[in-house]
Amino acid sequence: MLSQKGRYALRALLVLSEHSGERPMMISEIAAQAKVPRKFLEQILLDLKRRGIVRSVRGRQGGYMLGRAPKDITFADVIRQTDGPLALSPCVSATAYHRCADCVDEATCAIRKVLLAARDATAAVLESSNLASTAPLRRPRRAA
Repeated sequence: MLSQKGRYALRALLVLSEHSGERPMMISEIAAQAKVPRKFLEQILLDLKRRGIVRSVRGRQGGYMLGRAPKDITFADVIRQTDGPLALSPCVSATAYHRCADCVDEATCAIRKVLLAARDATAAVLESSNLASTAPLRRPRRAA
């Protein structure tokens, strides 16, 4: 399940992507537009900065900007940063694999096969969805 931290991170990054290429945004602006508590957002942005997903600009006109182009930041990148591996079990994780302690045989484990398929499907969707690809979904519809 996506954590509140992951949800807030995605909302903040979507706000930043809408302003991509413009001036840096102050945390208070991002928090207001993303409807995210400012205190929580500060820690989230620091974590994302360490991973290069956002960058900060110091000074009077400073704030936060995306660290990469919106098309280069996938939902999978953000969720892995905030919530950890996408897999439901460590034996099917692409980024944090380890064998289950009670596993008799990974090659014939029916549970592992199903969880691997679920991880692959989830990863395919999240890795193909980036901040830029969600722009049409965020635009308000106009009345006809």
